[in-house]
Amino acid sequence: MLSNGDPFAPGRRLPEARASRPPAPQSASVRRRCAPAAPLALPPQFRRRRRPAAGAAAGRQEVRGRCAPLAVVCESAPAAGAGKRRAAAAGAREGRRLRGDSGGGPRRRAAGAGWRWRKGQQTCDRERSKTAQNLTKWLQGRETKKTQSWEGCQNELEREITFPGDSAIYYSFYKELLKAPSFERGVYELTHNNKTISLKTINAVQQMTLYPELIASVLYQASGSEEVIEPVYFYIGIVFGLQGIYVTALFVTSWVMSGTWLAGMLTVAWFIINRTDTTRIDYSIPSRENWALPYFACQVAALTGYLKKTLNCSAEKFCYLLVSASTYTFMMMWEYSHYLLFVQAVSLFLLDSFALAQTEKVHEVYKIYLFSLCVGYLLQFENSALLVSPLLSLVAALMFSKCLQMNMKKGTFMSRLLKIMYIYLVLMITVTLNFLLKMFVPHREHEHLLKFIEVKLGLNTTKNFTMNWLLCQESLQAPSQDFFLRLTQSSLLPFYILVLIICLFSVTQVIFRRICGEPLKETVKLEDGRIGERPEIVYHVIHTILLGCLAMCLEGMKYLWTPYVCMLAAFGVCSPELWMTLFKWLRLKAVHPILLALILSMAVPTIIGFSLWKEFFPRIMTELSELQEFYDPDTVELMTWIKRQAPVAAVFAGSPQLMGVIKLCTGWMVSSLPLYNDDDLLKRNENIYQIYSKRSAEDIYKILTSYKANFLIIEDSICNEVGPVRGCRVKDLLDIANGHVVCEEDDSYADSKYGRFCHEIKMNYSPYVNYFTRVYWNRSYFVYKINTVISFQS
Repeated sequence: MLSNGDPFAPGRRLPEARASRPPAPQSASVRRRCAPAAPLALPPQFRRRRRPAAGAAAGRQEVRGRCAPLAVVCESAPAAGAGKRRAAAAGAREGRRLRGDSGGGPRRRAAGAGWRWRKGQQTCDRERSKTAQNLTKWLQGRETKKTQSWEGCQNELEREITFPGDSAIYYSFYKELLKAPSFERGVYELTHNNKTISLKTINAVQQMTLYPELIASVLYQASGSEEVIEPVYFYIGIVFGLQGIYVTALFVTSWVMSGTWLAGMLTVAWFIINRTDTTRIDYSIPSRENWALPYFACQVAALTGYLKKTLNCSAEKFCYLLVSASTYTFMMMWEYSHYLLFVQAVSLFLLDSFALAQTEKVHEVYKIYLFSLCVGYLLQFENSALLVSPLLSLVAALMFSKCLQMNMKKGTFMSRLLKIMYIYLVLMITVTLNFLLKMFVPHREHEHLLKFIEVKLGLNTTKNFTMNWLLCQESLQAPSQDFFLRLTQSSLLPFYILVLIICLFSVTQVIFRRICGEPLKETVKLEDGRIGERPEIVYHVIHTILLGCLAMCLEGMKYLWTPYVCMLAAFGVCSPELWMTLFKWLRLKAVHPILLALILSMAVPTIIGFSLWKEFFPRIMTELSELQEFYDPDTVELMTWIKRQAPVAAVFAGSPQLMGVIKLCTGWMVSSLPLYNDDDLLKRNENIYQIYSKRSAEDIYKILTSYKANFLIIEDSICNEVGPVRGCRVKDLLDIANGHVVCEEDDSYADSKYGRFCHEIKMNYSPYVNYFTRVYWNRSYFVYKINTVISFQS
């Protein structure tokens, strides 16, 4: 921290704020260095490494590193020994070297530390003048500074704070695995973890699905990469490599469906152009879906080939094995994977119900689901969520109904009646079986998810903080108009709608023919114009429609839907069969329809590709050429203070997102985490969020001490939040949950005898100072020590 007289001290941007913000604590070394100096000094948040010009490698230096050698001079006392004086002289020479100072002027070889003190003081004055110039340059370029990526020269702490809350937790466990004396010991510590959350022992591998981190740590150590690459870059490299597999799987799927590599190229182009809506890799690298969705894409590609009619025996076996392996891996990588597989199972169920695919193949996929669920249940420490999952209930109901469906082919009246009621029968068995499993199988089902669905569908209302907070999240809102505008500007949405309409009409014709008793053709030729008779096409149409319905309700589901929109649209415009189906409906006679379909299947994607190249390629290259840095000095200062000043056994309390970063950057124990799959953690988060509510100091003190917290961190960004939607700010949601907002005749007003805690505690008056003592602060964070012995002051 800086001197009290420094006008640029963190958290003291305006002079009038001095009354409400007392000076921050200082270390002894800072007081010794700065006591005789002038008040102007560069704040820590400005002491950043400046990017050198081309060819100026010799001039590369850190602003914050300039005064480091001078500290030796300033701290040398007159009574210092000869060794200290020699060290001080060496420090001064190092300071001149870093500044590029030739040391001109008379070089008096005066003995004694008094001259050294004056020389150091003059050097510090020159440093302050240069500091003022650097500060001016920083202020001029402040608006253009980018704050988003990993590029540039950043230390480990600056890189780690770029992980958002939940991603920070995943990466912190990866670090712990690498620091463990052995892999077995590291896994044991994760499965019996009592050093992360206070008063709570968790099985982190099961609760947070840490299998990606286990695999990454094994690969890092087994490949001998310790001396080649840093752990963080190895970790990120694996995730980006999986994204390459993701895009490759989409490329292969589109190629298999259309029969031309042009469809794959167009899929990749649309995926990259619409990357804002196809992946979260830009800002949430360790998220579970970034690890899991590439395996699901591989499973979809293998399933596409497996469902094809014209497939030889060896290719069919290969696709079956790939479906099995990718399904199991996908289920192990993501705790919500069984819900996405449930949507896929519904698509296959509808495909089989209309007799549009070979029943044997579909039921083989059902067996793969059962095998993956059973093995996953055992290897995920008997995860009961898999037993009560809708996927297991649906597959069991389908396997049970298979016997009835076999009897349908005998032609009896009962079999025909059951054939009509087949879909209804399966759904009823699924719901009944799932209900019975939840009754008799002990489980920790996410009750908040069920309540969220009720409130989201308008079936219920609630004042619960967690439910309302989830409803306010952008990813759980309906998609905005900007989403559809972006897809339209890249021409993706119009072509997808065109392809979807043609495929739907063709599938409807095929279903009508099946109802009338017309059998499906063994092989569909190009001149037939019946794209709806290809089972892999029908599956993808149903699958994208179901995912699209989810995406229309929750914007976060767009990351599942948009990649398959790219794939289906690219397949359609590159498929001669789709164009032939359209021309057959139009009864085109002027030009040979087959020839025209072949021409359009090559010309249209070529035109689209050139137009996308011309419009979007310069933008993408510009973005790739920009070197950006994450710039958050306040958080860096906070983490540095915690590592240097806080006791090792301290427990910190604050917002869950900040606690995740603290756990990663410092390793200290926290009272809550940004995890939403555990009811106890959700309750903790709600209780600790009360520091931003209108409750008394005594209430907050009781809450924090109940979790054995030693330090409290107040964030200005939450306390003074100005959200775009009133009623969705954290403090608004807390007021609603606590009954501090009264609504009468469309008017709302606050009803609490206490002020907002995060505001009142900064005033440093009783009773707040009785319970909490401020120990650190900067512009963004205020840290208070929770008093173990309450001192009552007037």
